[in-house]
Amino acid sequence: MNYVGIDIHKRYSVLVAVDERGRELTRGRISGNSAFGFAQFFGALSGPSKAVLEACWNWGRIYDVLSEIEEIEEVVLAHPLKTRLIAEAQIKTDVLDALSLATLLRGSLIALAHVPARETRLRKEELRQRLYWARLRTRIRNRVHALLDRQAELQMPQCSDLFGRKGFNALSKLNLPEPDAALLCEDLELLQLIDRQIKAQEARIVEFNSSDQSTLYLQSLPGMGKNLAAVAAAEIDCIERFSSAAKLCAYAGLVPTTYASGGKAYQGHLLKSRNTWLQWAFIEAAWVAIGCSSYFGAIYRYHRARGKKANVAITIIARRMCQIAFTLLKERRNFQEHNFPGRSVRRLTAAAA
Repeated sequence: MNYVGIDIHKRYSVLVAVDERGRELTRGRISGNSAFGFAQFFGALSGPSKAVLEACWNWGRIYDVLSEIEEIEEVVLAHPLKTRLIAEAQIKTDVLDALSLATLLRGSLIALAHVPARETRLRKEELRQRLYWARLRTRIRNRVHALLDRQAELQMPQCSDLFGRKGFNALSKLNLPEPDAALLCEDLELLQLIDRQIKAQEARIVEFNSSDQSTLYLQSLPGMGKNLAAVAAAEIDCIERFSSAAKLCAYAGLVPTTYASGGKAYQGHLLKSRNTWLQWAFIEAAWVAIGCSSYFGAIYRYHRARGKKANVAITIIARRMCQIAFTLLKERRNFQEHNFPGRSVRRLTAAAA
């Protein structure tokens, strides 16, 4: 068996192959990361091979290319944060990185990363694109607010949403001095374009996820709309890869760091190693849930009454929602809030903590 470590980059990859005794067989450099180059390298090796690469930028394309090569028996994806040997090396080159990966693979010491199916990865890109446009729209709206605040005697009509139909018409009719007039016109045109893109993407997302059972289970949670449920389901992917709800909460970054020494324990900020998209989905859903669910609203008010800050209390709600999501996906059922009558708020919050 040959063990091949691959250090991938944007325009090339460096490969180092070792045998079962750890002796280096050959090394190579694949320019352009072409499928032909990888196939030629592995074809020149005698016997089957195992390949390992880190889950870095655009790893999915190279992973798919390697999976189709007949000489490769298994492709392993290494977790970049858990593979600390390369990150902490004082002498670091592409060849040494690839050799270190091959050596770890030979000793079965690779910290594995989850490999979603190709369809799931494409689904994630679709959902993340929608989130990107939504965040860009928020930034442009903030620029419009800042531009309006610069106007000394500006009178705007009363409207609940400045960027709704009434507010948008009022903004388009404003007569501002230059260059603010040109800037406002550009911002409004860009907002209209982004709104059209978001609506088109949301229609595709709803259509694609209408038959996804995991999305429907999560959508039964208060605060989890069609988009947030689709994001959470895609990022979780396969619930069987989490052995407990605590593991899922840690993956979502909803668990605080803990430092214990000398009989004393301290809790700090949330875990930095997390799935940021999943964390965002649960926290956004938590803000909605406290207003539409008596169960989550009671937990939130209880922690606020105890002196917890709003962000801390909402994180507790998000963690509780993540725990419930684990149960829903494991048991393949919808959320039913009427399962909780008669339980005190104190008991509910103790279960959420």
